[in-house]
Amino acid sequence: MQIPVLCGGSPAATDAILLEEGQNPPKQGYIARFALAKPGHFPGCFCCAPRGPAAAALGQLFRDRATGKAPYFNRLVVLASPAGEAAVRAALAEDVLTRARFKLKLDDVR
Repeated sequence: MQIPVLCGGSPAATDAILLEEGQNPPKQGYIARFALAKPGHFPGCFCCAPRGPAAAALGQLFRDRATGKAPYFNRLVVLASPAGEAAVRAALAEDVLTRARFKLKLDDVR
C-alpha cells in the first residue's frame, strides 16, 4: 500500500512531515528535511543524481518508518516552497522507488 502524500496543510500528530530547509517546522509530527539542489547546479549533475534531494529524503523517511526509527505513519505532509513542492511532485512522478512507496493524494490541488 502506498503512503498518501499531501502538499501543504496542517499536519496531525500522527503524520510524517517532509520539510524543505528554510520552512518553519510544525509543532507536531515526525520531521524529515530536504534541501533543493544548490543554485547553479543543472538537473542531473553528479552532485544531485541519480536521485534528487526530494527522492532521497522520501527514501530515508520510508526506511525510518520501516525500521522503527520514525513512528509508524499513514500520511505524509509536505511543507515546502513552490519549487520544493515541484521537486517532490517530480520525485513522485519520475523516481521508481518513490512512486512505489508514496502516492500524491488525488484531491491535492493547489
